[in-house]
Amino acid sequence: MTDDTKQKIEDYLKNHNWLNLGTVDSEGKPMVHTMGYVSEGATVYFGTSKQTHKADDMANNPNVAYTVDEDNVEVMKITGIQMQGKATLVTEMDEMQKVGGMMAEKFPFMKDMPQTPDSIMFKVEPIEGYYLDYSKGFTHRGMVTY
Repeated sequence: MTDDTKQKIEDYLKNHNWLNLGTVDSEGKPMVHTMGYVSEGATVYFGTSKQTHKADDMANNPNVAYTVDEDNVEVMKITGIQMQGKATLVTEMDEMQKVGGMMAEKFPFMKDMPQTPDSIMFKVEPIEGYYLDYSKGFTHRGMVTY
C-alpha cells in the first residue's frame, strides 16, 4: 500500500498546478499561500521573491505543510493530497536551471516574466503525506512517510 500511495501522490502532483502552502512566522502565526509549482517525484519546487512573508517564514522555520486538491467536487468523490515537509532554498545553479525549465514548460507565461535579483527558489522535500480518496469511503486517506 505504501508504494501505491506514494505513486498516487506523485501522479497527483504531476497533474495539478497549484498548491496551498502553510507556513508559520517567527511569532507563531500561520499563513497559507497559493503557489504554482513543479514536482519531481514527491518533491515540489516553487519560486518567490526574497521579500515575501513566506520566504521569511521558511528561513526561520523550514517545517511546512501543503495541500493540492480539486476546486469543484462532490463530497463523496473528493481526491487530493496533504503533505508535510521541509523547505530549503535551492542554491545549486544546475538544479535552479533544471527547475526553471520545468516551470517554463508547465507555465508558458513564465517565459515572458522578467527575472529580478530578488527571485529565489525553494524546494519542499516530503516527510509525511496523505492521499485522499473519498470514493473509497468518507474521509478515506492513505498515509506514507518518506
